[in-house]
Amino acid sequence: MLNSQHSDTWSSFYASTTTGSVLDERTMLLIALAAAIAVDCEPCVESYLTKCKVIGIPDAAIADVLAKVMAVSAGKNKIKFSRVVSRASK
Repeated sequence: MLNSQHSDTWSSFYASTTTGSVLDERTMLLIALAAAIAVDCEPCVESYLTKCKVIGIPDAAIADVLAKVMAVSAGKNKIKFSRVVSRASK
């Protein structure tokens, strides 16, 4: 459990990341969704999906985000396994 100082600091930091200095709300929300999927934060994914629906982000855009997260994850595993195989072959 975080003490109130840590909790307040985290809350302040989190709040500062919800609005981008350059990126629009839609882009920031799609990035947040991608990050939540990538780190496997189910409550975060649910929250960001709800927010996506509220601001009218279409399912096709959400599908693009999911596909990219899946592709990056698969690529990471492919490279990792290739390196393991290469080291084992020496």
